Amino acid sequence: MRIGFAGTPAFAQTALEALIKNGFEVVVVLTQPDRPAGRGMKLTASPVKQTANEHHIPVLQPRSLRLDGRYPEEAALAKSTLDTLNLDVLIVAAYGLILPKWVLDLPKRGCLNIHASLLPRWRGAAPIQRAIEAGDAQTGITIMQMDEGLDTGAMLMTEAIAIDDGDNAQTLHDKLSGLGAKMIVQALAALERGNLVAVPQPEEGITYAHKIEKAEGVLDFSLPAPALARRIRALNPFPGATVSLPGITEPVKVWGATALDTTSDQRPGTVVAANNRGIDLACVEGTLRLLELQRPGSKRQPVSIFMQSYGGSAN
Repeated sequence: MRIGFAGTPAFAQTALEALIKNGFEVVVVLTQPDRPAGRGMKLTASPVKQTANEHHIPVLQPRSLRLDGRYPEEAALAKSTLDTLNLDVLIVAAYGLILPKWVLDLPKRGCLNIHASLLPRWRGAAPIQRAIEAGDAQTGITIMQMDEGLDTGAMLMTEAIAIDDGDNAQTLHDKLSGLGAKMIVQALAALERGNLVAVPQPEEGITYAHKIEKAEGVLDFSLPAPALARRIRALNPFPGATVSLPGITEPVKVWGATALDTTSDQRPGTVVAANNRGIDLACVEGTLRLLELQRPGSKRQPVSIFMQSYGGSAN
């Protein structure tokens, strides 16, 4: 089969590498335009583009694929190129652009999406983070036949994995990217054999994983401690959770925390204990113990190190 691949971040890069390793013929890659990154804000290729360049696969980087959108010339150029490639299938993984109907209809066997949830739960942009935040016991990968809806297409293959108590967005991302890479190889092999069966998504259990906003990182102590501990894990590594502590003028990043059963009569957000075991803050229900923190301009530190220079105290 002649395969196109559309993706941008490391999650998609893992899948592209698996396709190449397993001998599939990837004839074109679509990825987001280069973005400024690092302290020098130097234009940097996406992880997917870096892999494509290493394997001499042609790369398209339109800012939009809508022929009637803001960048019609770029979309038209991409279309004229894709029209000549005689694609059998387009694999899509965390691409970052909406695919208009002309793209969905272009490959002979359509577009297959690697989605990081067990659909129809957590359709949308941030399924990994929302699953952790909600306290889900499991998540997984769905290989989906794409249609014009938001992650509404028929399911071709699913596989579940457990969400461990210690998982954050990065560790769960890494597990799911590996699983997605394995499954897309299996799905394409089944497609070639003609035994890949499409199953409509259930109408029950639909939830939406809305995009993560930086403002969500500010910890809200009117929430129960277990919910805050999950949110910290869900926002690690991006954008990270923040808290204001007595004696420190700027918000402190929180990378690790645990929920305690004890509930204080102090106002939510009040520091009720601060020692080498943790910094405990009152919540509306339970107590949040901070375990790994980062001052502005500093590195992440376990609380035992952080406390050596922390001038605050329990109220």
